[in-house]
Amino acid sequence: MTQPEPAAARITVDPSFTVGPVRRRTFGAFVEHLGRCVYTGIFEPEHHDADEDGFRTDVLELTRELGVSTVRYPGGNFVSGYRWEDGVGPVDRRPVRLDLAWHSTDPNTVGVDEFAKWSAKAGVEPMMAVNLGTRGVQEALDLVEYCNIDGGTALSEQRRANGAANGYGIKMWCLGNEMDGPWQIGHKNALEYGRLAADTARAMRMIEPGLELVACGSSGPTMPTFGEWERVVLSETYELVDLISAHQYFEDFGDLQEHLAAGHKMEAFIHDIVSHIDHVKSVKKSTKQVNISFDEWNVWHMSRDESKVPTGRDWPVAPVLLEDTYTVADAVVVGDLLVTLLRNTDRVHSASLAQLVNVIAPIMTEPGGRAWKQTTFHPFALTSRHASGTVLQLAVESPLVSGGKTADFAALSAVATYDADKGEAVVFVVNRSAGQALTLDAAVAGLGNTKVVEAVTYANKDPYWQASADDSTSVLPSENGTVKVDGGRLTAELPAVSWSMIRLAVGA
Repeated sequence: MTQPEPAAARITVDPSFTVGPVRRRTFGAFVEHLGRCVYTGIFEPEHHDADEDGFRTDVLELTRELGVSTVRYPGGNFVSGYRWEDGVGPVDRRPVRLDLAWHSTDPNTVGVDEFAKWSAKAGVEPMMAVNLGTRGVQEALDLVEYCNIDGGTALSEQRRANGAANGYGIKMWCLGNEMDGPWQIGHKNALEYGRLAADTARAMRMIEPGLELVACGSSGPTMPTFGEWERVVLSETYELVDLISAHQYFEDFGDLQEHLAAGHKMEAFIHDIVSHIDHVKSVKKSTKQVNISFDEWNVWHMSRDESKVPTGRDWPVAPVLLEDTYTVADAVVVGDLLVTLLRNTDRVHSASLAQLVNVIAPIMTEPGGRAWKQTTFHPFALTSRHASGTVLQLAVESPLVSGGKTADFAALSAVATYDADKGEAVVFVVNRSAGQALTLDAAVAGLGNTKVVEAVTYANKDPYWQASADDSTSVLPSENGTVKVDGGRLTAELPAVSWSMIRLAVGA
């Protein structure tokens, strides 16, 4: 079959036009007590690579390589039934509890102190969620006191007795999780939740005024309450919170071109949330700006068997749940979602890839065995490593493509970052066409003299190739030899279904 001729796409890269700073918190992740994310994921004392605290050092190394900045914990749906006190103190005295969210049993071997210790080893900032499903203001205050007060109070002294002499200084706190969802334990309507979140936020700030608080936004754009939920919740909490959450997942239902529309859909969702935030700001005549914490996002094939939650009388510990195996196409989508988050860095101030290990994750482990990288690992790691400085506003001309349900979105998705201190600009480009290559023509004269430092593309003749423990390296980002810079113009060939990164040394 003859392949169609490449289509032309153009961008202009100029450091005079900016969106905002590259935010390290864009590269967050998520660890929930769900499936094997915690037990046999980050924590497996019996493993031959476990350290003295029971943490898998191979997973720690991969977490650092992935470039994760923040990690949200302990949920997720799990947090809405969680009693944090169960996970502190002597392990042999911790109660075993049923987890209603995922129909599992949690031994509470890992809790707040273990997570704080793991975060320090991984070099990540902890982002803590409080239970506003079955609990409320007092329990949230207790957790803040336990985590952040150095000493001299009942709960801070309890933490000290448990081995942590100083408080953890946790700054980011989620006020519950997905409280708009009927599946959530303690689900509330917008007014009920908004008032509880406001009371909780007000009280938490009495302990520590500088906390950064995240109110629950909608669990996705298809929720019937989306928009009205944001209006009501923010009407109650606007002056008390810093961020409102956004959650969105994407699935390949067999239409590759539709799957590649994910970034386009995320961008529309972000713009809608911004409009709802700013409506409340205008009505309140506030000078404060609330922004977005996109603290759950990923490709998740939730209709497949691996995402079916067990039922019945069996409540297993760390069952195999949500263990998607990702394709090259999924990785291209993940790379495009990161491009989208960066492109909206003026309003998206934090984000969390859900999740980190085993559960819809870039890192996979075998109990007692190997750890390996999924396809989605690579665009995340490279973007986290090389995006720095300022996000630039690009002028983009692109042919349009249409998916099964989504019409007329740009085949080219692009963002660039510019770091004057490093003397480097990085262009991230995605060809969202399922069947046609693109020829990229980028005007880069505004950067001054430029030289290509590195140019890699992630693609494969079979976009449905999947990595495995036995073969995680035969398809990797590889050198794109078509990238050239001449006379202030950069040109490149971008295969169909591809993610690319082009690093440029820049100077006057």
